[in-house]
Amino acid sequence: MTFKKEFWTLLSIFLLPIGLGTLFFYLNPSYFSQNTVNYGELISPVIVTENSDIELLGDATLDGIWTFAYVTESCDALCDKAVEDVKTIRTLINMDMRRIQRVLIAKDGSRPSQEDESLIHARIKNEELSTKLASFPKNSIFLIDPIGNFMLYYNPVDINVKFVLKDLKRLLKYSRIG
Repeated sequence: MTFKKEFWTLLSIFLLPIGLGTLFFYLNPSYFSQNTVNYGELISPVIVTENSDIELLGDATLDGIWTFAYVTESCDALCDKAVEDVKTIRTLINMDMRRIQRVLIAKDGSRPSQEDESLIHARIKNEELSTKLASFPKNSIFLIDPIGNFMLYYNPVDINVKFVLKDLKRLLKYSRIG
């Protein structure tokens, strides 16, 4: 008789936590999506791009490297500050700065007041992609993964370099690509 009692006790010790965890997950699914540790806003679903959607000037590519893209209508004082902030973030990442590139996507083709040779200029060739990006706040800074997906964005008006740096360090730590 004690064998059955011990068996059922051991079985419940192993199965009860799995059952309770599964029950909690299905009864309260929004709990897991509300509590994120990132400071930027996740783009859900991610915006998938093809190589032909964005024309990068020069010999740059989006494949295999993390990309900070600043998307704007025209480069003005806010653009200059955002480009400088992204440059600071890239510099502060230290050893991993080779894994990150900076791209300026200005619809009118304008450039920042202080030209920087490490800043890549680009333009969007796909109207559908342009429409999707227009749904975000104006002059947003996007993080593009090494596969070419727009996955995270920041509003440059209230951007905090420390928080963006924390996001990037976490991403680069766990990323096996780029």
